[in-house]
Amino acid sequence: MKRQGQLVRWESTRGFGFIRSPDISADVFVHLRDFVDRGVAPQVGMALRFEEIHVGGKGPRAVAVEAIGATSRRPGSSPPRTMPATARRQRPAAPESGRRRDAAPSSSSVLPFVVLAAGYAALVGYGIWVSRIPAIAVGGLLLLSLLTFFVYGFDKHAAETGRWRTQESTLHLLALIGGWPGAWCAQRLFRHKVRKASFMTVYWATALAHIAAVAAWVGRFLPTALMAL
Repeated sequence: MKRQGQLVRWESTRGFGFIRSPDISADVFVHLRDFVDRGVAPQVGMALRFEEIHVGGKGPRAVAVEAIGATSRRPGSSPPRTMPATARRQRPAAPESGRRRDAAPSSSSVLPFVVLAAGYAALVGYGIWVSRIPAIAVGGLLLLSLLTFFVYGFDKHAAETGRWRTQESTLHLLALIGGWPGAWCAQRLFRHKVRKASFMTVYWATALAHIAAVAAWVGRFLPTALMAL
C-alpha cells in the first residue's frame, strides 16, 4: 500500500534518512538505494510516496520511494522553485546539527563508569586473591567484553544500512553476564543507543546486577555449587 510523507532527516554522507507520515506513528527509515529514481538528490522537506515494510521486527522501512511533484531533482540542478523557503533554510542545518549531537560525547555516564569499573576490577582482583575467582576468568571476561563490543558495532552498521538488527535483549544479556564494560565503550565509540533513555536504564541495571552477583560470590553469600555457572 502506497503512503505519503515528508523527508524530515537526511544523512547525505551515509545515504539514509527518515520519513514522517501522518499514517504511521514512527518515523520511517529510508535508504538511498530504495529510491526508484537513482538520480534523485534527497532533501529535507521533500514530499515522498513509498511502500512501508518491516524487517526483523524493527521499525518501519520505506521501499519503492518516489519523489512527488517538483521536489525531486538530479545532482547539479538548481533547487526546485516550489520548495518552501523554510525547507531550504533548514536543509543544510539539519545534518549539521545531527553531526553535532553525534559528535558530542555523553559525559554524564563517564564518572559512574569509571567508578564502577575501578570497583569491579578491585573486586575481581580480591576474588582471585582469596581463591574465589580463578585467574583464567579474567581472560574470559575480557573476551566477553570484546565480543559485546563487536556485536554493538555490527548492530550499528545494520541500523545504518537497514539490515537485520540484533535484539536489545541480546545486548542486555551480554552486558549482564560480564560484557558491560565492552558495551559501554562501544556505545561511546559508535554513538549507539546512548540517546535511548529506556535502553540505557536497563543497561546500567544489568551492569549493577552483574557486579552485585560477583560481589555476592566473592563475599561467600552465594553457595559454592554455583561456581560451575
